[in-house]
Amino acid sequence: MATVSELNAHSLPPSPEASAASGHGRSHAKLILFGEHSVVHGHPAIAVPVRSIAAEADAVRSDGPLDVASDDPQITARDGWQDVPLMAAEATLRRLGLPASGVHVSVRSRVPAGRGFGSSAAVAGAIVNAVADLHGAELDRQARFELVQEAERVAHGNPSGLDARTTVAERGIAFQGGVVREFDVVLGGTLVVADTGVHGSTRRAVADVRALLEREPERTGALLDRLGAIARDAERALRVGDARATGGMMDESQRILRELGVSSTEIETLVTAAKGAGALGAKLSGGGQGGCIVALIGDGDDATAVTEALRAAGATGIWSVPPAPHPSGTTR
Repeated sequence: MATVSELNAHSLPPSPEASAASGHGRSHAKLILFGEHSVVHGHPAIAVPVRSIAAEADAVRSDGPLDVASDDPQITARDGWQDVPLMAAEATLRRLGLPASGVHVSVRSRVPAGRGFGSSAAVAGAIVNAVADLHGAELDRQARFELVQEAERVAHGNPSGLDARTTVAERGIAFQGGVVREFDVVLGGTLVVADTGVHGSTRRAVADVRALLEREPERTGALLDRLGAIARDAERALRVGDARATGGMMDESQRILRELGVSSTEIETLVTAAKGAGALGAKLSGGGQGGCIVALIGDGDDATAVTEALRAAGATGIWSVPPAPHPSGTTR
């Protein structure tokens, strides 16, 4: 949630003179505040970049095939983890008119996987930037989004594009149907993010909601419509720092997400703990069925009490996103 970089129309081709012996890339995490699942069905969503939780990649030339590696257990422990990074590297080389070979990429990520932070999009973005940097190419934000989104299709099947957009953005994102509006988010307090310790699958959760919509179209459609309406109202509250209104909408969103079947015992335990310790609102963030919850603590309230309650309730990781006017990311 800092400042936005320029949005150009085209990427520049690689320049042989500018090509380096190695390339470096970085991309940050994201949090969805409102509109999970409804965004997949055409409704708006609100997300924020989290710049201090990031993935990084280094690319070097090699004599062999295109290769992506990591010594990060959270990445390598996932089945088929290489599919997304390889697609990101291949797509970037293809965009630059180069063969998909002769490059080795190493990845390091501090973005927790399966926790709603957009891990796959952040890793893909870091790789895209590293491969482009290796070849002296400048990619504008639209080009980076398109390449990350191509890799995201491997990870999630039919992603909305919200993760790909937010991991290349620097301000708040209002996203609907592929159209993005960026705005300065004023929280009016501090966000505390807590990890349930349970790996969530966005692909599975999205498929479950889609199946529910097919079985119960009227009820499920109404729930998704309401999530979309909340996201629209939340943007107005977040523009002016109305923390109490934002917290109330977080609570209502969580009730709806529970009805959609994407909450879990672990999520509900942490939400209850946060609310009991004084949070203005708390909800899951991301696909659900595991992953993280996010709680809002108002200015002047004690975030320590909420943090301690979450830890006592079993949170395996806790981060805080500071209030505006210093929304520079998160600290652990």
